[in-house]
Amino acid sequence: MLSEVLLVSAPGKVILHGEHAVVHGKVALAVALNLRTFLLLRPQSNGKVCLNLPNIGIKQVWDVGSLQLLDTSFPEQGDVPAPTLEQLEKLKKMADLPRDCVGNESLSLVAFLYLYLAICRKQRTLPSLDIVVWSELPPGAGLGSSAAYSVCLAAALLTACEEVSNPLKDKGSVGRWTEEDLKSINKWAYEGERVIHGNPSGVDNAVSTWGGALRYQQGKMSSLKRLPALQILLTNTKVPRSTKALVAGVRSRLVKFPEIVAPLLTSIDAISLECERVLGEMVAAPVPEQYLILEELMDMNQHHLNALGVGHASLDQLCQVTAAHGLHSKLTGAGGGGCGITLLKPGLERAKVEATKQALTSCGFDCWETSIGASGVSMHSTASVEDPVRQALGL
Repeated sequence: MLSEVLLVSAPGKVILHGEHAVVHGKVALAVALNLRTFLLLRPQSNGKVCLNLPNIGIKQVWDVGSLQLLDTSFPEQGDVPAPTLEQLEKLKKMADLPRDCVGNESLSLVAFLYLYLAICRKQRTLPSLDIVVWSELPPGAGLGSSAAYSVCLAAALLTACEEVSNPLKDKGSVGRWTEEDLKSINKWAYEGERVIHGNPSGVDNAVSTWGGALRYQQGKMSSLKRLPALQILLTNTKVPRSTKALVAGVRSRLVKFPEIVAPLLTSIDAISLECERVLGEMVAAPVPEQYLILEELMDMNQHHLNALGVGHASLDQLCQVTAAHGLHSKLTGAGGGGCGITLLKPGLERAKVEATKQALTSCGFDCWETSIGASGVSMHSTASVEDPVRQALGL
């Protein structure tokens, strides 16, 4: 068991193209978003395990002795045991959830307990730990916040228990794990995601683990080898939506109008493939024409998504506001509200970007200027992170 403090971060994700079409066997492109979740793990010797989630105002402390008794229900079940229903029920009781802690908030505590017990079960005694997790990602916005949380937990616990190597052992300010270790982190993170979401696709945790961009089709994932640096505005309309209802709506529209909707899905597939091709060409030396193609693809996809019935007045407003400033946007994720992305070409005047952000904020939206194609899960020296992160983690 390592005795040093560990600081880990993992990115969120956005769908660049292919949302909804991916449900019907088409290609989706998912990219790592450079809004990150940070986890600070401090080994203790007080017989307690403390998990602090300041974004959602939850802090829970468990007694290691009580958890040790519960640990007997985790027999050796291969490398990465999937949580059983019986185990989850025991963990929910053990989590001692606050009365007002519901949905994914409560399941994030259960996911932590599951990963802690399942990963640390090989230690002679369960370790006393103090863990703080803080995120730049808004929860429940379709940006992979739960996957980034699960990836951070898996990476920190596996490293602390010396199941994977510490990538910062040679010093330096940022370290990345080996490919073999990343596979292990991703497998465990997927199990954490299963606790929270039941039956996730595995895309979110894979993007958060490896970073960059992934192509996903019919359960098969492949990494886009390299990605040009792309700056975006990410806008959260803050309009809640039900992914399940939106997916069902597209399916019923496909049944009702097969000859209209099937070609739309095929066209979205072609947009994803064309985007993948252009991004591949841009790695060496991007030229202005390529950014124009990316903007056209975003415009076309947004119209197709509206035709599928997953648009929303708030997303129309987002697109109109950015278009008034000469910028191009589309929804990302399920639609029906939620988030949109706007491409920022190189060389844009600063004043235009600021005016756009101000206009979006005055609509009541949250807006971040960030980038896509971010690096995956990483270990940091505590001195290397910026002040807001240090403050949030209590460094």
